[in-house]
Amino acid sequence: MSGGHPVIPGFHPDPSVCRVGDDYYLACSSFEYVPGVPLFHSRDLVHWTQIGNVLDRPEQLSLSDDAASSGGIYAPTLRHHDGRFWLIVTNVNGGGNLLVTATDPAGPWSDPLPLPGVPGIDPDLAWDDDGTCWCTVAGISQVRIDPYTGETSGPPRRLWSGTPGAKAPEAPHLYRVGDYWYLLIAEGGTERGHGVSVARGRTPNGPFEPCPANPVLSHRSTDDPVQNTGHADLVQAPDGSWWLVLLGVRPGGGTPGWHVLGRETFLAPVTWEDGWPVVGALTAAGPGPLVPFHDDFDDAALAHCWISPRRRSPLHCTTKERPGSLTLHALGDSLDAPDVVFAGYRQQHPSCRVRARVDPAHGCGGLAVRLDEQHHYEIEGDADEVRVLARIGPLRTVVASRPVADGPLVLGVDVIATKELRGARSGPDTLAFGVEESDGTFTALASLDGRYLSTEVAGGFTGRVIGLYAADGTAHFDWFHYEPLAH
Repeated sequence: MSGGHPVIPGFHPDPSVCRVGDDYYLACSSFEYVPGVPLFHSRDLVHWTQIGNVLDRPEQLSLSDDAASSGGIYAPTLRHHDGRFWLIVTNVNGGGNLLVTATDPAGPWSDPLPLPGVPGIDPDLAWDDDGTCWCTVAGISQVRIDPYTGETSGPPRRLWSGTPGAKAPEAPHLYRVGDYWYLLIAEGGTERGHGVSVARGRTPNGPFEPCPANPVLSHRSTDDPVQNTGHADLVQAPDGSWWLVLLGVRPGGGTPGWHVLGRETFLAPVTWEDGWPVVGALTAAGPGPLVPFHDDFDDAALAHCWISPRRRSPLHCTTKERPGSLTLHALGDSLDAPDVVFAGYRQQHPSCRVRARVDPAHGCGGLAVRLDEQHHYEIEGDADEVRVLARIGPLRTVVASRPVADGPLVLGVDVIATKELRGARSGPDTLAFGVEESDGTFTALASLDGRYLSTEVAGGFTGRVIGLYAADGTAHFDWFHYEPLAH
């Protein structure tokens, strides 16, 4: 296989897909961010548009300050059955597995139905010919469930433990294709050893025989630019062709390689040979031209793509207080705090340019690149100065500062991917933080190594989010501009 391009770039992991007529719908994990579970629509599996978030109300998803980064919402499964959309997912910080439904995938989605009888994570739903609903979870075990009441029948039953010696059998999806039921799983862990394996049986609860060619997809021990491939879901197109959506990462820099955008959604074709799926090369078709994202905050509600860690209260994050601005009222005093008031946009390209206009006259606010509470860079301003800060593990420091004149500031960061390695220790990219002057020129105050905002350094399951925050008092943001750059 050769490396392809993500069809949904940036931090969009654990994709699950279903088709209704000519329309495809896809959901991803959101972890500690709200609103939860971004939902996308496509007509061709390549070009996707976000149409909403499944868990977009506090009564659906409430995460407390002790919900750690990379906690929260794990691995949804999205299905369409009996005229209704069903989404089952795990909240690892409160309530375990839950089920929501909708007649329109753009919402509204129902309040969550708790599933106390469903253990573990990565739940899947599949319906038998007689209407029986089976829920399969990481492990790999299965229980019969009534999706309308949440009641289960009998204890979970182990189905298949995956390839002998392979760790972390997870992300199960069960399908009826022809005369067989196919059980697709991820195994090997979500790092470089990740892969997809499959087994089949005559009934939805087995017994299952493994495919002799397992893993049917893995980039482990290759020099492919896309790594960690796994956590896949299968879908058939109207023309009869089959496709696989999956997660992967694009490491950059030297050894060991650092991925900074998180786990992204990729696409691969599937054919069938001797009753087994054969996965082709990841599609080279990317999401299209480099299109900027700009928000003037003229609408009453934030766009679907804006996310915040753990909560977003209209008392502290609103576009209604000052028309044409996003107003943030500080709670936590920095990005170190779990209750920081932050609204962010997923970094989706290895190189990008971001600018934001902030009025910090009544407090302190800025522009940040966040991975988690212990790994972030930011540039912030108050009435006296603008400064660049870095938090790397236990260390926090002011990297640079300068006085400012009265009035709003245009703060910026240029993220430039490493093109030519300068040795095995070259980082994946450089982040230059600075101020845009009145004549439009950009003055960089500091350039920072991007490896420290990577999963390989910080750990966890998320990716970079670039956004706006308040560290003290009130900060008003007139606009936010994200521009992808060729690399």
